[in-house]
Amino acid sequence: MKWPWRAKTRAEADGPAFDAESIGKLIEERIEAEAKAAAAAERAGHQRMVGRWGNRVVDWQGWLARSPVGVDLLHWWFDEAELTALVGEERYLERLGELLSRAEARDVAAMGLGCTRRVDRACRFAEVCSQDPAPGEKLASYRHGEVPGACSSFIDCHSRHQIDVTFADGDRHRSVLFFRDHPGKALLWVDGVRVGEGRWLDNGGFWEDDRYFTIRIEGPEDHPEQGMAAMGCQLHNIVSLLIHDAVRGTTRILVPEAGESWTDPVLDVDDGLGRVYPTREDRAAGTTPDRTFPLDELLGEPPGEPPGEPEAG
Repeated sequence: MKWPWRAKTRAEADGPAFDAESIGKLIEERIEAEAKAAAAAERAGHQRMVGRWGNRVVDWQGWLARSPVGVDLLHWWFDEAELTALVGEERYLERLGELLSRAEARDVAAMGLGCTRRVDRACRFAEVCSQDPAPGEKLASYRHGEVPGACSSFIDCHSRHQIDVTFADGDRHRSVLFFRDHPGKALLWVDGVRVGEGRWLDNGGFWEDDRYFTIRIEGPEDHPEQGMAAMGCQLHNIVSLLIHDAVRGTTRILVPEAGESWTDPVLDVDDGLGRVYPTREDRAAGTTPDRTFPLDELLGEPPGEPPGEPEAG
């Protein structure tokens, strides 16, 4: 009797045989398919980036990929509404100030704030400004682009926070100011330390000698010349001058006396001496300063007193 089935030969059991050429072709096809899938995923990812951040931010991709805080800063800046709803406005502003105090100039440029070159618009030269400075080159203060390492100061002309970030020479120190429409609501950090809390602050400050940050603040109410300031000035007519030493981390406030007409006081630093002029025009004209003092004596930290507390009259 013949059975309708038979035992398979070993070749039939092992399946069809493939030669080396067939195997090579299969491998090539798989590699090609994987490459196409990766390219499609990359294109889709790029489209999502553009949709999420915009083309100008994507232009900073090379720098942001190696920046310690750049992506965190972008996330916190672009998602303000959601994050404020989650943590509250006070914490949102604190965290934004913390991130900006750790950011490099290129991180701030990637945010889209106006720069030294054009305060009214974001950087248009990411292909240059995102690059590293030449080896051994120190970033200068008051630099403007396009320049590797980006500009030295940035101003927010569009949001309600009115952010002002200014770097000192070599980017060793930086100030971060949120003016927020009113001098009584302004927030200031210098090298990550809150400065001038509880004071009415002007809508911008200056670095002197790349170490001393100065900003005009509210003046004494009982000054004989006190009154309404000229149009465009955020403070009253007579103002005081806050000086913060970024090296020591100490702050002092100079308050004008009755005979000192400080409408735009400015600090000049020369060989360890500080000189205060009542206006920038007076300093430019070389007039006699209202005050001259050793900066070490003024800004040295008094024993037992925390930085920033005492006032110098």
